[in-house]
Formats: sequence, structure tokens, C-alpha cells
Amino acid sequence: EELQPGYIIERHLMDGDVAIFNRQPSLHRMSMMCHRVRVLPGKTLRLNPAVCTPYNADFDGDEMNLHIPQTEEARAEAEILMEVQTQLISLRYGLSIIGCTQDAISGNYMLSKDNSVKREEAIDLLSAVGVLDFSKLPRKAVVAGKEVFSVLLPDDFNYSGHSRLCDRSKEKCDKETHVVIEDGKFISGVMDRNSLGEESGLMLRNIHQKYGKDLSIDLLGKVFRLGIEYLLRIGFTSALSDTDLPESAKMKIREDLDNAKKDVDSLIMQFREGKLDAFPGKTMQETLELRILEVLNKARNETGRTVANHADKRTHTMIMAESGARGNLLNLAQMAACVGQQAMRGKRIEKGYEQRTLSHFRKGDLSPEAHGFISNGFKGSLTPAEFFFGSMTGRDSLMDTALRTPKSGYLYRRLANAMQDLKVEYDHTVRDASKKIIQFEYGEDGIDVSKSENGIINVKRIIHTN
Repeated sequence: EELQPGYIIERHLMDGDVAIFNRQPSLHRMSMMCHRVRVLPGKTLRLNPAVCTPYNADFDGDEMNLHIPQTEEARAEAEILMEVQTQLISLRYGLSIIGCTQDAISGNYMLSKDNSVKREEAIDLLSAVGVLDFSKLPRKAVVAGKEVFSVLLPDDFNYSGHSRLCDRSKEKCDKETHVVIEDGKFISGVMDRNSLGEESGLMLRNIHQKYGKDLSIDLLGKVFRLGIEYLLRIGFTSALSDTDLPESAKMKIREDLDNAKKDVDSLIMQFREGKLDAFPGKTMQETLELRILEVLNKARNETGRTVANHADKRTHTMIMAESGARGNLLNLAQMAACVGQQAMRGKRIEKGYEQRTLSHFRKGDLSPEAHGFISNGFKGSLTPAEFFFGSMTGRDSLMDTALRTPKSGYLYRRLANAMQDLKVEYDHTVRDASKKIIQFEYGEDGIDVSKSENGIINVKRIIHTN
């Protein structure tokens, strides 16, 4: 038989084909995006970690769906409306929902934090991320990490922002926490989650605003690779010794916890003698619980500050916490010093046996240890009673997760069905299918969040840019 007009020829997927990728549950627009196919060996679907956040995906066995548009019209629609680079900015909060994660943030943070590399190594790094023009790289034997990063930036790009460790006052901010880029040159500060991260990357949002989607996604890809490549060359290891503290810090933590326990004992004594002043609208028992929680939380925060001040800033665990790549200083404090008060629905743990939480304690015991305060850190190990209290709150959060998921899913379904025929008409009103007016202006202000500034307006940046 010969080929006839109208025959359908089927072929395998090829590099560059358009595909729609989806992960259930599809809770927002970015749960379904258009990607370009890259055919690889193996039987798993692979994707860049930078786009995990919109899908809420991770790599622990997630299942995803791949749809291949069959007609030219469908392919064109997918490219124009659904391509990843068109979904860079979130409709909910106006910042980049696609950005650097974990190792990419740690790598760029370390590269930009007063580190320098040989020029040959810098060229090797930039070549690995796809840079071919090295004219922006200074011609000297050793170049700063900031100069390497500057090669990726557009020549006329200006940016002023704050890193995670900045307290937002430029007078107090040292040069490493105030991020400044002038005419495409990285002058001061460090690259961390605030500038590059998903759901917070202010620099990425500004680049998208000025240069558009294609340059933004290209730059993001190169910045992501730069962080990974830098870590590959210097090594990045998290060790148990990262949580070691000097003896002076351990003594300070023990002293703070002992003082907190004395304060709590004093409050319990006042309560039993009827001398405790009750808060307005609260019973004496409720007042005691609130005062005890306040004292214990203050003690835990103080131990956290001690850990932050005494932990070695060069350890990779500390770098992860400070850059926002993974975890935070509270996690480090809970490992090294004190886990703190375990709370159930905002209160100290009360339920258990009659007049006591566990059989380890006397009836009527109101001490911190008897109501869920864990004074040890995870590294130093917990007592049996502390382990029980930790398990209680762990199980509570597990139940909460299991019960909340179907509730939110059903709420979303009802909202989607109720609002599926609402649209903005040409006169800017929001109407339903029968042309009834729901709102005279979308959101009462007509603002598209994905194209607006998030938070307080940065007047200095606007003046500097113009």
C-alpha cells in the first residue's frame, strides 16, 4: 500500500517537543505547565528542581502526568499560555514562584561572600553554565566571586535589596547584608534566598519586570547551575560536629534554662498562695499557664540567640540556615541546645492521666518538665518523658495534616464550581455567565498582583532605576 492523503503518522517523542506536565492535586494555575521535552534514558520523568515549588513536588516517589498536545493549535496554545517562563511570577504575591533552591542558594551564597577564585577556575565555572563571552570578567590572576556572578547579569541592571540577615536599616546594615548591583556589577551583599529563592526572589522579579520572561528564565538557569557547579568544586558537607558549641555557650544556655525554671517555680508558688495577679478576663489558672508559656518561650529564644552567636559561621549547616537554602537557626538551636516547649493547640500539654500528663510525675505537678518542656537538645538526646511529649505533638501534626487535606480539597472544589463562569469584561467589571455584575472592578482595585510590587514600595530603587 502507498501513503494516501489523510493518513495519520504516529512517531515517538523528540527533543524540543511541547508537553504539558501536571502534578495532582492541581490547586492553582501553575500546577499544570508547558515544558520542552528532552528525551533521556530510563523510565522516570525528570524536571529541573527550580520548578518544583509551583508543582509542590519533591523527589521521594511523586507521581506526575505528562500530556502531549496532538494538534498545531493545541501546541501553540500550550506554548503561549502555559510555558514555564510565562509562569515565573506568582499571581498570589507578585514574587517569583520559580527560583533557586537548596544547593543552588548555598553555592551562590558562598561564591558571593568574600570568596575568590583563580581566573582559569572562573572561566571553567562560567563555561559549565553555558557562558561563552568572558569579556566582562576582569583580566587578573584572581577574581572575586561577586565578579564571577556579575558576568551573568545584564549590563544596565541596577538593584538594591536586603539579605536575610539584614535588619532593614541601612545605617546598621553592614555591606554584606545590603545587596547592591550597579550597571550589571555586583558591588556589595550576598546572594541568598531573598534575592534568588523561590517565593521570595526579589532580584528575579525585578529582572523579569525589566527584561521579560525569556531573559529571566535563561538567567535563572545559569544562576542555578553556577551555584551547583561551585559547590561541586569546593565540596559541601553537613556533619554532626556542625552543632558543637564552646563550653562557655553551653554554660550560658544551662544558666538561662535554670533561671527560667526558677521563674516558673516562683509563679507556681504565687499561684498556690493565691498571690498571682490574674489577667483581665482570665482565671488565675489561665493566667498562670500564659505566664509560664511566656517565660519558657523567652528562655528558648535566648538559647537560640546564644547558639546563633557562638556557632561556627563557617560550618555548612550554619551556611544553609543563614542563606535560607534549608532549615533555620531555630532548627540548629533545637539540635544543639534546647528543643523547647511542646504545645498542643497553643497550650502546654495537659491531657494524659488523672491530674498529671504521664505516670512519671506526681499528681498536680505544674513544673515545666511535667507539661511538655524539653530542656535537652536532639544531639544530647531526650529523656523518656521528653520523648513522649515530642511524640504527642508529632502525632497531632500528622493527624492535622491528614484531616486538613480533604477539607481544603473540597473547599477548593466548591469555590472553583461557584466561580468558574466569572470573568472580567471589557468595561473592567467582573460578571457571571448571565452578565450579572459581581464586582464593579476586579478585586476592588483592578490590580494584577503578578505585575505589581510586593510589600512596601522601594522608593530608592525606583529613583535609582529612573
